[in-house]
Amino acid sequence: MNTMLKAFPADLLAKLKSREPLLWVNPRLGSVMPENSPTVADVLTAETRLARCAGLMSMLFDELQVSGGVIESELFEVARLQRAMGSVPEHDGTWFIKADHALPIAGSIKARGGFHEVLALAESIALAHGIFIQDGDRRHMACEPARALFARHTVTVGSTGNLGLSIGVIAAALGFKAVVHMSTDAKTWKKDRLRMRGVQVVEHDGDYAAAVEAGRTQALAAPLSHFVDDEQSLMLFLGYAAAARHLALQLAEAGRTVDASHPLFVYLPCGVGGAPGGITFGLKVLFGQHVHCFFAEPVASPCMLVQLASQQNLPLSVYDIGLDNRTEADGLAVGQASHLVSPLMAAQLSGVFTVSDEQLYADLLQVLEAEGIALEPSAAAGVGGPGWLTNSNAGRNYVNQHGLALAGATHIIWTTGGALVPKEEHRRFQDHARTIRAQSRPSSSHVD
Repeated sequence: MNTMLKAFPADLLAKLKSREPLLWVNPRLGSVMPENSPTVADVLTAETRLARCAGLMSMLFDELQVSGGVIESELFEVARLQRAMGSVPEHDGTWFIKADHALPIAGSIKARGGFHEVLALAESIALAHGIFIQDGDRRHMACEPARALFARHTVTVGSTGNLGLSIGVIAAALGFKAVVHMSTDAKTWKKDRLRMRGVQVVEHDGDYAAAVEAGRTQALAAPLSHFVDDEQSLMLFLGYAAAARHLALQLAEAGRTVDASHPLFVYLPCGVGGAPGGITFGLKVLFGQHVHCFFAEPVASPCMLVQLASQQNLPLSVYDIGLDNRTEADGLAVGQASHLVSPLMAAQLSGVFTVSDEQLYADLLQVLEAEGIALEPSAAAGVGGPGWLTNSNAGRNYVNQHGLALAGATHIIWTTGGALVPKEEHRRFQDHARTIRAQSRPSSSHVD
């Protein structure tokens, strides 16, 4: 046995190895944050950067002219889905979807972090070369001298798909050379869409980690090259964290209070951890102990759960416990959690639940039939979150231990990708889901 697994709870390890869906509750929630953690000021800086670049974004993308360059998604109540999933609002609280699957331009949650990092890079280059002064109009970054300057630089990223789309789209729009290293898990249509944008796609036989390492190696060897490190990037993390402020406004507009009597539960699909980790961090800044964030991971790829449950500082992967990291949720097919994010989540994350591929398809179909929303499999990972709280011993114990009143709760299922998925792909997802349902209805993933 791997020596780092000696302290791993034996019963949890057995369940993970057997791919039994489960809810793991974080015993270190509320512990001291690591030294040199991001700060409230860091999040505010990211919010300010996105705000001052809004005019530039509306120039670059016609789709953003209506919003004035603001990249945001809707928050809407999903009463039909809640009823279809067997939840009673009077007892369990009210369900919402945060529709990042429909974020403009990139069509996924990755637009938040990806756009922020490339905008931060562009600002630093433009300032260093006198394109504008510190407080100057960021729309100057769309002028020809700026584009000629950016064209001398390369932006590189390793991705299973959605981050690559985000980085590739914004980098190409600003005039950078964009290179995306993609694993075999990435969908063909995502590679084709990038190539149509003028982005160079480099394919690798290995998994996500292999693509990231190849991108990192190339960037380090090339002059004027910037590598977007999904595993370690603070700029990505802060771009995601900036989402919390607008969500707070949306909750207020919807009449949803967040306090001791009205807890907020948020369910976020997790790959390497940057996006859900950043959002969790931002929400904790605003709502503190009144927000409870849970990550959703495939049973084959529970990298954040494995890292946190091991209570190890050294990296641990799903391969170390005998899992193969093979899942239909390509955006979540990650073997090892972010070294930047996992120590932060050890103090802030309420827990992690795992989802089988069969359940992903069942929930994808449930969302389509109840709400008319088409998602890719990885984006449906959070749908079972509320059920874990109400229908499992681990969930009920969490609610009771924290003295939470579910009747007044708000549950947010964060959907992360799907709007740009071709119609034929959606049909394939849905046909596969119906085949699974016809053969044998999958057992609930959130009942002990």
